[in-house]
Amino acid sequence: MAHGGGYFKTTYASDLALVDTRLRRTALAALIVALLVLPRLTSPFALDLVAQTALAAVGALALNLLTGLAGQISLGHAGFIAAGAFTTAVLVEHRLPSPLLALPAAALVGAVLGVVVGIPALRLKGLYLALGTLALHHVVLYACGEFQNHWGANTGVSIPPPRLGGWVLKGTTAWYYTLIAVAALVVALSVNLQRSRAGRAWMAIRDREIAAESVGIDVARYKVLAFVWSSALTAVAGALFAYQRAFVSVEAFGFFLAIEYIAMITIGGLGSALGAVLGAAFVTLLPYGIDAVVAGLRVPGGAEYYLFPLKFGAFGLLMAAFLIFEPQGLVGIWRRARNWFSLWPLRYRPLRPAS
Repeated sequence: MAHGGGYFKTTYASDLALVDTRLRRTALAALIVALLVLPRLTSPFALDLVAQTALAAVGALALNLLTGLAGQISLGHAGFIAAGAFTTAVLVEHRLPSPLLALPAAALVGAVLGVVVGIPALRLKGLYLALGTLALHHVVLYACGEFQNHWGANTGVSIPPPRLGGWVLKGTTAWYYTLIAVAALVVALSVNLQRSRAGRAWMAIRDREIAAESVGIDVARYKVLAFVWSSALTAVAGALFAYQRAFVSVEAFGFFLAIEYIAMITIGGLGSALGAVLGAAFVTLLPYGIDAVVAGLRVPGGAEYYLFPLKFGAFGLLMAAFLIFEPQGLVGIWRRARNWFSLWPLRYRPLRPAS
């Protein structure tokens, strides 16, 4: 069944279709049209927020492949982003700034780091795996810091706008369209990976590793593959981050960034591509929402002094609240709302146990 409204899949073609109902095709077309015309209807600031959300969604989708699908905990996500960003910085310092070289190089560096952390992860689980990935995060940041001290005058490395022939990618609108297109490609890749042999193997390992191995799944191979896919996509997100910000500094990739990405997939809904996108939007826009609320309330005194602790603590409180009251995250809320409207007015009540 496609969803709670009574759509049934009766052929292999309908089962393989990513957009399998008329309502979904209409909604997707409306979303594409809205994204295309948005630059004509809103301010550059709003466009920049959408572009930031799209870039965050790429990293969140990559972490969702590892943690949401394969069940491998990682606290080193910010380290993978830093690796991609500083790969771009290294190429820029060696007069090789082309994105046609930087993006594949970042993916390759990320894949190598995925193998480096993925092989030891075969012996680690739970808290020990989290600490192992956190150790990699600090190792990568140390290496990036040494490069920055040598080439970046202790402040960072400036990145020129990406150039393809005579076309230069710069400006809020150009970056908006570019990052939206990249995020759409990564969403399609993530959904197809989830439906592939590897995706089904990852979910089997996540749910019960011993049972997965007993039915012939090569657990070691697929665990390492999950790290490789996730770290490669994350490094590409880091390279795009470097190009968009036009500056790379090791201070931008602290542990708080890793916490933000964990919050994205937790609040959005683990194991769901839509949940990763919703979580990325929620976490990216939350600080700006807090700023807007404080500005609207016109709180006198030192409100700005308490604003940063409020933003920092909000992620922890929200993650705890979603884990307790809504384990399926924002995507669970969306599914219930969608099913309610699909079944209305014929919605049935669940059976009550006999007293």
